Amino acid sequence: MRILYEFTAFRVLSDVVFLVAVFFVQRFWFRAASQLIQRASAVRLRQVLQGLWFLAMIFVAVTVLNSTFARFLPRRGISTWILAGGKLWLAVSFVGFVGIKILRAADLLSARALAKIEPRRRERFDPARREFFRYAGYLAGGLPIVVGTYGFFGERLDYRIQSIDIPIPSLPSNLDGLRIVQLSDIHMSDFLPLREVRRAVEMASALRGDIIVVTGDFITGAHDPLGDCIAELSRLHAPLGVWGCNGNHEIYAHVEAKAKSLFAYHGMRLLRQESAEIAWRGAKFNLLGVDYQRERPPFGAEHPMLTLIEPLVRKDIPNILLSHNPNSFTRAAEMGIELSLAGHTHGGQVQVEILDHSWNAARYMTDFVAGLYRLPLGVTAKPTTQADSAAAAEATRPAMAAPAGAAKFSSIYVNRGLGTIGMPIRIGVPPEITVITLRGES
Repeated sequence: MRILYEFTAFRVLSDVVFLVAVFFVQRFWFRAASQLIQRASAVRLRQVLQGLWFLAMIFVAVTVLNSTFARFLPRRGISTWILAGGKLWLAVSFVGFVGIKILRAADLLSARALAKIEPRRRERFDPARREFFRYAGYLAGGLPIVVGTYGFFGERLDYRIQSIDIPIPSLPSNLDGLRIVQLSDIHMSDFLPLREVRRAVEMASALRGDIIVVTGDFITGAHDPLGDCIAELSRLHAPLGVWGCNGNHEIYAHVEAKAKSLFAYHGMRLLRQESAEIAWRGAKFNLLGVDYQRERPPFGAEHPMLTLIEPLVRKDIPNILLSHNPNSFTRAAEMGIELSLAGHTHGGQVQVEILDHSWNAARYMTDFVAGLYRLPLGVTAKPTTQADSAAAAEATRPAMAAPAGAAKFSSIYVNRGLGTIGMPIRIGVPPEITVITLRGES
C-alpha cells in the first residue's frame, strides 16, 4: 500500500511538473509568434495569421488535455495525426526553448564581461557578439524542429531485421540452431497505431522463428489500448509459442495482471516471476520471465534484482531470461543464467557521431544500451565504477565464442524496440525486430 501511495504521489508530481513546463514553454513560443504577426503590414495577412495562431493554441491545448487528463479523441483517422503532431510539437518546442534560454544566459554573461573592458574595445566587439547570438538563437530554436521532423517521419518507422548468432555454454547439440524472434517496447499509442503494430507482426511472423518473445512495454500509458495491442500480437505464430514479460510502462498503467490475462486469453503466455520448461528436438531449456526489475522504488532504497526467481534457475538445462530492464543482466550472469533478453533503452532513440565519439542518452541509464554484451557466467561481479563497467561490457562485444578452456560467459541481447517514448523520433537508432540463433560454444 505504501509503495502504491508513493508511486501515485510521484505520478501526480510528474504531471504537475509537466503542465507547468508546458505552460511556460508554450507561452514563450506563442508570445514570440504574436509579436511577429503584429509586424505584418498587410491587414488581411495579419488577420489570417492571427486566425492560425488561435487554431494552433487550440491544437496544443487539445493535445495536452487529451494526453494528461482524459482520452476524448478517437484513435483513428485524422485525430491520430492531430495527437501525434501535437506531441511532436511539445517535444521539439521544449528542446528549442531550452536551447534559446541557454544562449540568452550566455549572451547576458558575455555582455556583463564586455562591460568591464574599455569602451573602444567594447564598441568593436559588441556588434559581432550581438550578430553571433542572434543567428545562434535562430539555430537553437529551429534546428530541433528540423531534426525532430526528420526523426519523426524518416527513421521512426523504418523497421530493421537484426540477425545474430549467440553462443550458449553447454548448449545441447539438439538446441543448436534454435531461432528466437524478439520484439520489444511496442508502445502502442498515438505514435505507433494499430496498422504499424500489424506491419511489425507480419514482418516477425515471416521470419519463421521457433519461438517468439515480447520483452515488455506493450503500451505507454493507462489510456493506451492494451487489449488491441495484445490481440494484434496474438497473430504471431511459432512452433514453441509466443511468450512475454511486463515492462515498466505496464507498472505505470497498473496493467501487469491484465496483460497476463490477455496473453492467456489469446493463447500466449506472459511470465511473471515464473519459469517454463520447453522441449525442442528432444532437448530442453528453461524459459524464465520477470516483471520490470526496479533498481529502487520512487522514494525507496536500492534493492537486489531477480530475487524471486533464484529458486527457478536450473543447473541441468540452459536458462533464458526475459527481463525488460537490461540492468538485471549483472545479477542474471551471477546466478548462472546463460542468456538474457531485454529492451527498455530503445537504443537511446538518438545517436550522434561527432569526431569519432558517439553520444547516446541511454548511456546515462545503463551500460547495456543495445545489441549483444557478455559477462563471466556464475561469477559475482566486483564493485566497479560506471566507466569501468561500461568498458568491460564493451570489451565483451566482439567475442562471439570463448577460446577453448576459457571461462564461460553469460550473454544479453538488448533490443532497440519498435516504439518511442518522450521524443517521438529516432535518429541513427532504427527500430528493430531481432532473430537470435542459439549456437553451442566450441
